Amino acid sequence: MRSTLRTRRAPHHRHTTARIAAAVVAGALTLTVTACGGDDNKDNNGGKSGGTESGSSLQLPKLDGENVSVAAVWGGAERKVFLKVLDEFEKRTGASVTFVPAQDPIISFLESKVAGGQPPDVAMLPQVGAIDQAVANKWAKPVGAEAQKQLDKNYAEGWKKLGAVDGKQYGVYFKAANKSLVWYNTKVFENAGVKAPKTWAEFMKTMRTVYDSGVPPMSVAGADAWTLTDWFENIYLSQAGPEKYDQLAQHKIKWTDPSVKKALTTLGEVFGTKGFVAGGSKSALQTEFPASVKQTFTGGDQPKAGMVFEGDMVSLAISETKAEVGTDAKVFPFPVVGDASPAVVGGDAAVALKNTKGAQALLTFLASPDSAKIWAEAGGFISPNKNLSMSAYPNDVQRNIAKAMIAAGDDIRFDMSDQAPQSFGGTPGKGEWKALQDFLANPKDVAGTQKALETAAAKAYKD
Repeated sequence: MRSTLRTRRAPHHRHTTARIAAAVVAGALTLTVTACGGDDNKDNNGGKSGGTESGSSLQLPKLDGENVSVAAVWGGAERKVFLKVLDEFEKRTGASVTFVPAQDPIISFLESKVAGGQPPDVAMLPQVGAIDQAVANKWAKPVGAEAQKQLDKNYAEGWKKLGAVDGKQYGVYFKAANKSLVWYNTKVFENAGVKAPKTWAEFMKTMRTVYDSGVPPMSVAGADAWTLTDWFENIYLSQAGPEKYDQLAQHKIKWTDPSVKKALTTLGEVFGTKGFVAGGSKSALQTEFPASVKQTFTGGDQPKAGMVFEGDMVSLAISETKAEVGTDAKVFPFPVVGDASPAVVGGDAAVALKNTKGAQALLTFLASPDSAKIWAEAGGFISPNKNLSMSAYPNDVQRNIAKAMIAAGDDIRFDMSDQAPQSFGGTPGKGEWKALQDFLANPKDVAGTQKALETAAAKAYKD
């Protein structure tokens, strides 16, 4: 893959302030409903569910006979729901939409498609760095006038800037994620006699008590190394603070910095304490994200783990178990490690790789509340679209997380690894992913992990 990534963004629009954290603390714990949604038989399509309310003012062109292909890495329940979104686009326009399953890293996948002369019309890019690289490689096409109108109407400036390069708009952020949440099995907590912790010290004490009750406290999806980057980022943001976070994200400080050592040492308290990681590190390194969630919420009073860390997308995986969000599964904000609870967000942006009428119409649709409502009703989804009615979310968990993110407005702090060159922050078996998987296997080797991180980062940012 050509290493043509260029960092051309001003740092100010990557900031997520404590407003998200404060709102999550105040709201995300109010869990009063009992279902996540996510029933595949639920009718999420059609005019009744599209639009901000019962009717929709969104006008899309007629595309009878036109084929539109969309590439994304989504699988499982996420793919099923996204296909419902695409079904609605087909219904409204008459276009025929093909979903193209992509592999990580998606930039490598797209490179092979471009080289073969068959790029998809639209790609869902899960990293800010991937948008940069698609533009640098001259694959990405700017959004059209109608899509821009929807963005200007429905999105805070911060989210628009995340999809722009050199002041020109390329990406439409369709799906967002709050990645600063810990989900827990209520039966496990009740049996252990513990409540949701607020600080890191309380978190460690809670894990010890859960372990003593006979259940491994934490499920870790080590096979999907992006979850490990999220672990590190939450600890680092809370412990080192926002300014250091931005500096490390831009590689203005090295990964051998003492602040990184401190964060890895703190993370090692979880990964390195015997019995805290379900199945041990060897098992965790073979556990994919959906399995990490499901093993936490199956097995009755004796699940394989009491907690699982990750964003709001966890609720969609929970919906594939018998557990109910709000009763069997609850959530608390990632514990305060330093001065404040961290708040890290991520997202997936739609980018046109062909400047066709169909590709631009799909970007317009994905920038509207109509498309967002379909997935919001199914669960496991948070939209950065400020005009999506909060009533679309199926439970108070996601409703409060969405409110917090929308309230943050322009002040969003994006996932650090997703800001990095993809060769460092988003490639299986390489860069940060590989270094943190090795750290999970040997959490005592802080110095070696720092050296590996810096070596990979220096090469990636230089390229």
